[in-house]
Amino acid sequence: MVSPDQADDARPDESSTPGSKRGGVSARALILLFLVAVGVFALDQLAKVWVVANLTPGASVDVLGEILRFQFVRNSGAAFSLASGSTWIFSIIAASVAVFIVWFARRIRSIAWATLFGLLLGGTLGNLFDRLFREPGFGLGHVVDFINIWMFPAIFNLADVAIVSSMGLFIILTLRGVSLDGTRSIARRRASAPSDADGGPISPEPAPRTGDTGASGSV
Repeated sequence: MVSPDQADDARPDESSTPGSKRGGVSARALILLFLVAVGVFALDQLAKVWVVANLTPGASVDVLGEILRFQFVRNSGAAFSLASGSTWIFSIIAASVAVFIVWFARRIRSIAWATLFGLLLGGTLGNLFDRLFREPGFGLGHVVDFINIWMFPAIFNLADVAIVSSMGLFIILTLRGVSLDGTRSIARRRASAPSDADGGPISPEPAPRTGDTGASGSV
């Protein structure tokens, strides 16, 4: 029997347990996500301002010969000019994605995942801004696209690049088994493996040698 004071002393420190650490909000991950998103949004909008001010719609300017060109087009559809004419639908979808990322961000404690969601949020907000505030009207605005790569079937912008990059990073992190808290699935399985009384992993008992007393199959 122990006294209440002794019981309190024996109780594990919840602030230092792995579960409580994983359950907290990572300020570093949130700050990184915010900085990446703001950086992507700013670069995308600055590039679009330059394109609108300096390029004629439909005109093409060689940057690296035929490999890379700047060609100013107004896109009323989704990324890479898909589903043109459904701008208002994609405006709603983009707004929903942005709200979800902001709500979900408190669960992220991995730098890699914070970068992924920052790229996705910044790219989504970049194209959403066009749809909300560019012509022909609120929620129906056309997205400014200008990057034309040789043999690529669509013209796109920096926001599209960020969104696609986030998808590529998602595939890499998923294949590597990296979770939102930065741990890998293999490490988690090892950490949760049964252990003996001394805290070490349980190893299988060695098979008895032939001829030992009590060994099955001995003669």
